[in-house]
Amino acid sequence: MRYSKMFIPTMREVPSEAEAISHKLMLRAGYVRQLAAGLYIFLPLGWRVLNRINKILKEEMEAIGAQEISMPILHPAEVWQKTGRWYEIKDEMFRLKDRTDRDMCLGMTHEEIMTWLASREIRSYRQLPQIWYQIQTKLRDEARPKSGVLRTREFIMKDSYSFDIDEEGLEKNYKLHADAYHRIFKRCGLKFYQVESDPGMMGGATAHEFMAPSPAGEDEIVICESCGYTANVEVAHSVSPVIRDMKWNYEEVHTPQKKTIKEVSEFLNIEPAYFIKSLLFMAVEEPVLVLIRGDQELHEKKLARIIGQFRTALKEDVMSTLGVEAGFIGPMGHKIRILADSSLKEGTYITGANKADHHIKGVKPDVHFKAEWHDLHIAKEGDHCHKCNALIRTEKVIEIGNTFKLGIKYSVPLNAVFLDRNGQEKPMIMGSYGIGPSRIAASAIEQNYDKDGIIWPKGIAPFDIEIIPININDNKTLEVMEVLYDGLAKNNMDVLIDDRDERPGIKFKDADLIGIPVHIVIGEKTLKDNQIEIKDRRTKQIRKVSIENAVSEAIAFYQKI
Repeated sequence: MRYSKMFIPTMREVPSEAEAISHKLMLRAGYVRQLAAGLYIFLPLGWRVLNRINKILKEEMEAIGAQEISMPILHPAEVWQKTGRWYEIKDEMFRLKDRTDRDMCLGMTHEEIMTWLASREIRSYRQLPQIWYQIQTKLRDEARPKSGVLRTREFIMKDSYSFDIDEEGLEKNYKLHADAYHRIFKRCGLKFYQVESDPGMMGGATAHEFMAPSPAGEDEIVICESCGYTANVEVAHSVSPVIRDMKWNYEEVHTPQKKTIKEVSEFLNIEPAYFIKSLLFMAVEEPVLVLIRGDQELHEKKLARIIGQFRTALKEDVMSTLGVEAGFIGPMGHKIRILADSSLKEGTYITGANKADHHIKGVKPDVHFKAEWHDLHIAKEGDHCHKCNALIRTEKVIEIGNTFKLGIKYSVPLNAVFLDRNGQEKPMIMGSYGIGPSRIAASAIEQNYDKDGIIWPKGIAPFDIEIIPININDNKTLEVMEVLYDGLAKNNMDVLIDDRDERPGIKFKDADLIGIPVHIVIGEKTLKDNQIEIKDRRTKQIRKVSIENAVSEAIAFYQKI
């Protein structure tokens, strides 16, 4: 491919609207352009990257027996209504009506549609297991699309679905997908973690996410280097650092106008870990008082799994329910449901006195209050692993893939059943598995760049090698360029020739910016010595080789990087 024939609109200035490194570089290097918030056009270089990623996805999916199909993006509402997700999913779903006033939606995922198909085509255990996959456009009305192609409203996704006769079959297909995902991300040149995660709107019993570490990530994971435990903070368990039992006597302390943990901690000159944070929430059925240690934060998703939907109590709710001014709540003496984080089981604490401008010092759990004990805090750096007690750390990450054990969540409401060996009707056991190709591309840039531009992992680069002739008006240069191009192409190398009549500095800057792994520089000085230069984009290492051996040397050089 010749540079002069391609549309590669590079930019010298950093776009003001871009924040993430991948967003800046994809715009500057001419890989994408933004149409509107969360909507991106993939230009020729960007589309080549996605196609190489998709090729890897197809190869690895088919290696585990998955069969490719294509499902519609436009879905009738009644299929989603049968599973209840039409009502559960709120503003993220694009909804519309067709000309007959029929409710429709744009597919944000395809569990319902895949299950609908299985319910009509699979009748017997003899037809199972099945794995179907597609690489398809999805649409979600993201509230805050940002970070370029990392968080968009329209995106391409590889989603696959397994159908089995029992849990043993699901476990096998789940592992097949997990192993395939490890191979996919390694071939794409990514650093990644497989972590425990929250099934969320997908449902099911077990879920994992595949996370690429990056400061641009909007997710955070917990990592234990000792035993290997990894989990999204949404589900991560941890043990809070043990604090000394202060053996305080039970006494009232005057704390005028000091309501927050920070204010009271500073006023009494006592660390936040020795305080109980008392929070009132209004659940659907009843008000609930939640207790968290002063140095921890409440994990609202963990709480929601216990009490269902809830809202934070208003000041008037606190007064009408507890008869206390907000900011001075304590757990003593209340006849409502109390949930406490497990970190409070031992020790002596300070808490609100249920009286304005006062706190109580010397409060002991199970002595001065009773509670249900749960893991309610957000795991954080400095906590200990709940499995091996080693210190844990946290890291920002980008979600690049996920796997879900769906079980019968979709097969039962959509009547996806089969006859087993005994002629008994059973629901199919399902799994769902997703990967975002554009997130892989962005994550690869976040992990592979320098001050000059992108450094593509060779498995997903738009081209393998870029040939940079310094003087295209020199006949010898043109002759060597064509010989190299033909030789490399015959060896199945994807090659870009920068055949523009531009200054060398511009060509070198653009080459570094677009990030093709290997550069071959044809300069008049080296040609006099019958040589060309091969450069590794990542290390900047340069090797001079003879023109006669240039093709074989370039291929060997590429294979070693």
